[in-house]
Amino acid sequence: MLYEIPISTKERFQIMDITDEVQKMVYRSKVKHGIAVVFTHHTTTGLMINEYESNLIEDFKAKMKELIPKGAGYSHDRIDSNAHAHLRASLLLNPEVVVPIDQAELQLGTWQRVLFVELDGPRHRRVYVMICPCPEFPEE
Repeated sequence: MLYEIPISTKERFQIMDITDEVQKMVYRSKVKHGIAVVFTHHTTTGLMINEYESNLIEDFKAKMKELIPKGAGYSHDRIDSNAHAHLRASLLLNPEVVVPIDQAELQLGTWQRVLFVELDGPRHRRVYVMICPCPEFPEE
């Protein structure tokens, strides 16, 4: 079952918690056991699983800017001035994350959240969620 989460970002560089939206898709699917594959449809966005805490979010953003600064003479900037966004997405993030589902609940750790990272906003974006059922295995 494939679902879509529309996202409208408001900032050039923004990190958003989309965990609740992904969980809603799991409930809609009625899948009790399986996996959720979350995929961003864009080359200047990424996904990660981590804690969503304001100081940590600022740390992520600062470190990404330090490691891959904007306007550092990238060839792609001659076409579009967003090479830094492509590089950050490809080298520091993932286009997808996979989360196990058990009893219709995402199996994330206490502080883990599914985070969407906008690197070239503000824009209208799409994230796809594929819910794949798996058979329940009896406990040993």
